[in-house]
Amino acid sequence: MAKLYFNYSSMNAGKSTALLQANHNYLERGMKTKMFTFSGDNRYEENKIVSRIGISADANSFSEATDLFQNLIEDKELKKIQCVLIDEAQFLKKKQVAQLGRIVDELDIAVLAFGIRTDFQGELFEGSKYLLAWADNLKEIKTVCWCGRKATMVVRLDSKGNILSEGQQLEIGGNEKYVPLCRAHFNKKDLGI
Repeated sequence: MAKLYFNYSSMNAGKSTALLQANHNYLERGMKTKMFTFSGDNRYEENKIVSRIGISADANSFSEATDLFQNLIEDKELKKIQCVLIDEAQFLKKKQVAQLGRIVDELDIAVLAFGIRTDFQGELFEGSKYLLAWADNLKEIKTVCWCGRKATMVVRLDSKGNILSEGQQLEIGGNEKYVPLCRAHFNKKDLGI
């Protein structure tokens, strides 16, 4: 029986690494997967999932307009696909999370979604909100704040290293732009420097 899994965390916890490891595990056992990543993430090559530790794999891209269920239905390899893996799942829309549920329920294909729970203002991303509500299984991937506590929040920095508290929710970046913090240091806006 397939399930919808949501693996979530703050920034820099190893979500893409965990996704790529899960993909490797399926492939190693002779099972076919289909991977998706957000088309708006242009930090690396297009149609590629890249981990900060240097591993990567080709993937399909999704945008707000992508119908993930229909994409799978139209795949000529559909009968062989055992698992769908979604990187940057926080950028999914409500309708796309519903489509992932249909992939699980109607096609009996496992879906593993990996994403950030909250943005730099402590607000849920749309995709994360509905994955937290509708997933069959939730798993937190942990990372740490500078103080050693579990980091559950993230702050966005400007080009001078100052913490920003306003701006668009969607702004792609990595270590140069985002820092994971525990809730206490997020509320104090304390980077520990």
